[in-house]
Formats: sequence, structure tokens, C-alpha cells
Amino acid sequence: MPAADHFRITASALKHWAIAQLQDSLAVGLLWLIGLWIIRVPWAPLWAVLAAVLQIIPHFGPILGLLGPVLSAALRWQDWQHPFYVLILYAVIVVVDGFLLQPYIMRRVARVPIWASIFVPIVLGFVIPFWGFLLAPPLLAVVYAYKARQAGNL
Repeated sequence: MPAADHFRITASALKHWAIAQLQDSLAVGLLWLIGLWIIRVPWAPLWAVLAAVLQIIPHFGPILGLLGPVLSAALRWQDWQHPFYVLILYAVIVVVDGFLLQPYIMRRVARVPIWASIFVPIVLGFVIPFWGFLLAPPLLAVVYAYKARQAGNL
């Protein structure tokens, strides 16, 4: 296979992965907006947009997106309950995103099976700590793009 074909397949797979990542970020931002409105956290739209933008940064982005709503809830109500509600909302969003949204979006956009989207990052996280989690989604997109091309040639 010529190098141009390798470049085209890899670039297409990474483009599909980037689209999936953008869709995931938008979905997480919407979940934050709905949850923060239910909890009545001040500046909910700002925090939701910030969380959606920060979602692109693996591992640290979601945590950074949590800081604003927690501080806003703490300053507004000056109690421990409302910031705790924001922490519960964060936990729910992380679980829904990690086990439902990301695998579904990766399957739909990048043609990566749901089981691979869940288990490969975990396995690579143990094999290559930190970098495994970071590299797993785009790597899966490229591997399954090559697999689809090979299946089309048979």
C-alpha cells in the first residue's frame, strides 16, 4: 500500500475521532447545563460552556470544569450541601460519559465497537500509565479504520 493511502486512512480516522470528541464535549456541556439549572447554581450557562470546552483536555479538563460550579455554589449558599450536589452531578456525568456517551459516539462516528471503547483505555492505562488513557481513543479509531479498509479489500 502506498504511503499516501496510509496517510489518507490515518487522517480520515483521526478526523472522525475529533468529530466524536467534539460531539462528546457538546453532550457533556448539555448535561452540565441541565444539572446546574436543576441545582440552581449561579452562572450555569457559563459553567456548562466552560465544562464543554475543557472536556477536550483528557483527565484534567473535567476536573477543571468542576471547580467553577463548586465554588459558585459554595459562595452563593455558603453551606456544604449545594457544593456536594455539584460533586454528585459531576460523578453522574463522568459515569454517563465514560460508559455510555463516549462508547456510543465512538461507535457511531469512528466505527469503534462499544466494548473496545470501554476496555482498551482501561487496559492501556495499566500497560502505559497516563499515556494509555490518552492515546487509546485516537489509536482505536486508526486501528478500526485500517480494519474496515482491509475488510473492504477482501
